[in-house]
Parts: sequence; structure tokens; C-alpha cells
Amino acid sequence: MATNVLIIDDEPDIVELVAYNLEKEGFKVLKAYNGEDALQIAQEKTPELILLDLMLPGIQGLEVCKRLRENPKTASISIIMLTAKGGEIDRILGLELGADDYVAKPFSVKELIARVKAVLRRVERRREADKADILECKGLRIDLKSYEVTVDNRRLELSPMEFKLLKFFAQNPGRVYSREQILDKVWGDDSLVEPRTVDVHIRRLRAQIEAGAKSRNYIITVRSVGYKFIDEP
Repeated sequence: MATNVLIIDDEPDIVELVAYNLEKEGFKVLKAYNGEDALQIAQEKTPELILLDLMLPGIQGLEVCKRLRENPKTASISIIMLTAKGGEIDRILGLELGADDYVAKPFSVKELIARVKAVLRRVERRREADKADILECKGLRIDLKSYEVTVDNRRLELSPMEFKLLKFFAQNPGRVYSREQILDKVWGDDSLVEPRTVDVHIRRLRAQIEAGAKSRNYIITVRSVGYKFIDEP
């Protein structure tokens, strides 16, 4: 079955160009030219991925992203933002709201298609990871049943929270999470925990999993946004 991709952009020429190239790659394309229609189509069709221009008439792209993430039916849809070349603040806000990736305009269609495929591959790996008892990545092995973690066959002694944090990252590779999002996903309802606590735990976790493997980074910092787990060389 073809993967559904929703393109949201108020420039018909861009929509048609991207749609043509996606269809050539075997994707099924849905189209919207404003935020209101986009939200309705996303609710009714639940595409696997959305290409979201941030400069839209009516409901702006960042608000569309926020509403998609707040709606349980659309919360898990992957989102790639299309942003102005110099729109760093918009990109940061979009990533904090839960977008998976961004492409700056003007963009190469080949690069955009490659980003679409990369995000969808990560989604598939996340689904597989959710079902798996053992997660493996570049010499890192996490046994979810025995709570054992090894790097290059060297056993690590992680605290319960460090293990929970590592499990969360390994099951959600490639996507950037802000400190607040990590607190919500990993610490949950513990309202006494400060966002900077995330930095402390990640620093300790990195020290363990990257010790003796200096050429490998598993958890990287995304400037002004947060952290993400790298599961590819």
C-alpha cells in the first residue's frame, strides 16, 4: 500500500512540483493550501507524513504543528517543516513543538525526497524498537527484559533513571526532543524535577556509553533545541 504524504503549502507551483516527484517515487499525495484545510485532511486521512510550510494564510504553520501534536489521532504523524532560509527561530520553535525535521526554502527536490524517506525509515525503526526486547546500535546493546546494557561487550552500571532515559532515546532515534519533552516522556508526573536535570543525567549517561568509544556519539546536542539519538553511522 502506498504511503500517504500530505503537502501543506499556499504556493500551488511548489505543491505540484513536490507532488509530482513524490508520486514518481510511489507515494500517494494529499494536498492542502491553508491551515484549516490541512487540519481537516490530517484528521480524516491520517497520512504517514506531512510536509508543512510555516508561512500559511489563516492558521500559521507553527499553530498547525501544535494542533496536530495535541490531537491524539494526529499526534504520531511525522512532520517535516518547510521554512524560510534564515528562519532559525521558526525551526527551533517547530522542533520544540514536535516536528521531526526541516528543509529550508528554496530547497532541492531531491534533498526533500531523501529527507522524506529518511524520516519514514526512522518511524519504521521506532515501531520495530517498540516491539523489540533487545535494541542494538553501533556496538550498544540494550536488553529491555534483563535491564542490561553493554557497549562493545563491556557491561555498564546504569541507574534506573539513566536506563529509562537511554531506552527512551533508543526507541525514538533521529528525532529532536527538548528538555521539557524529555521530562514529560521520561520523568512523567514528577513536577519537582527541573529541566536542567535532563542535562545532568544525559552528561552522566554519555560518560558511560561513550567511554572508550570516542569516535562514536550516540546522544547529540542540537543547539538551542535539545537532544537526539543517532542510530546511523
